[in-house]
Amino acid sequence: MSQTTATGRSLGATLREHLSDVVSQLAAAGALIVVFVFLSIASPNFLTADNLFNVGTQTAVTAVIAIGMTLVIITAGIDLSVGSVAALSGVMGVMMMVDLGLPVPLAILGGTLVGAVCGLVNGLLISVAGLNPFIATLGMLSVARGLVYIVSDAQAVFGTPDSFRLLGQGVLVGGIPIPVVVILVVAVAGYVVLSRTKLGRYAYAIGSNMEAARLSGIPIRRYLTAVYVISGALAGFGGMIASSRVASGQPNFGMGLELDVIAAAVIGGASLFGGQGTVIGTLIGAFLIALIRNGAVLLDVNIFYQQVIIGVVIWLAVMWDQYRRRRLAAASE
Repeated sequence: MSQTTATGRSLGATLREHLSDVVSQLAAAGALIVVFVFLSIASPNFLTADNLFNVGTQTAVTAVIAIGMTLVIITAGIDLSVGSVAALSGVMGVMMMVDLGLPVPLAILGGTLVGAVCGLVNGLLISVAGLNPFIATLGMLSVARGLVYIVSDAQAVFGTPDSFRLLGQGVLVGGIPIPVVVILVVAVAGYVVLSRTKLGRYAYAIGSNMEAARLSGIPIRRYLTAVYVISGALAGFGGMIASSRVASGQPNFGMGLELDVIAAAVIGGASLFGGQGTVIGTLIGAFLIALIRNGAVLLDVNIFYQQVIIGVVIWLAVMWDQYRRRRLAAASE
């Protein structure tokens, strides 16, 4: 009888947690719809094809990197280095084309691998050396930013082939931006990883209770390292998309990008305490941030107010997460 009762309580807690995640995503989606409708009314230029195209392409970098960040946050970690890693990867990838003459696909792969190596270093520092994720990735933020200035001599790198522009500026038949297709492909891959693989299941387990995950036989070091490698690789790929948009490698790119990336994941329902987060929610958060920034430009709002607005949105999202967790904890007692 006691075992049946315990099982019932466990199922009830799981159901409540699932419903809480759904509510968080619905709240973010509702905010996205409200902002979309408001901008449609407030600005006659918002619903134009050119502007919506720009929103899609501008969202690509944040969304792609935020999917990797979501995986990290699910493990109760954080990656503060994604902006610097994206800059380093973008510059290195462009240099592979310009200085080494590599074909565009190989250079894109090379830039992505640069990001993956940075992620590997982060993962090893956290899982093997035992550094706190905040400290490890803060160090990588500085290291990667320093390296990008060293290899580029603090100068933008130009001379990319015209075909490189397709990744960040191209359009498919029917007017669909290639960056939007990239978002969808990465999102589907992220969804599959989180819902259909050991890595996804173990990431949730590690974030929910690392000690329990270790006692259950999960190889914590291996999977925690893999999570940061994925985050670094997606930061590297995002850096290549950004370089493609401006047809150059920009060493100053990505300053403050980690704020938007973390905000996208948190707004979409990922918990900074670990164990919660979805790709769909992160995409909603990324598009919400893109709309806020786009709308601020259309309505001629000072750029500094944009930062204030996004900061307030982050506060609200984290406050909601804390409130949600307290309710779940009280209901499970």
